[in-house]
Amino acid sequence: MSTITIGVDLAKSVFSVCEVDASSSGLRRQDLRRDVFGQWLAQVPTGAMVAM
Repeated sequence: MSTITIGVDLAKSVFSVCEVDASSSGLRRQDLRRDVFGQWLAQVPTGAMVAM
């Protein structure tokens, strides 16, 4: 299944990211440093919703 929604918890230095598919099943959760988050966000598939 493809990721459709990505939730992001913004913080000062580490962002928590949670990916959820169409059936609301959690696919992956990870913590990203601020400098890595921008690179990761550029790789998000077209059509995915990012909620902050």
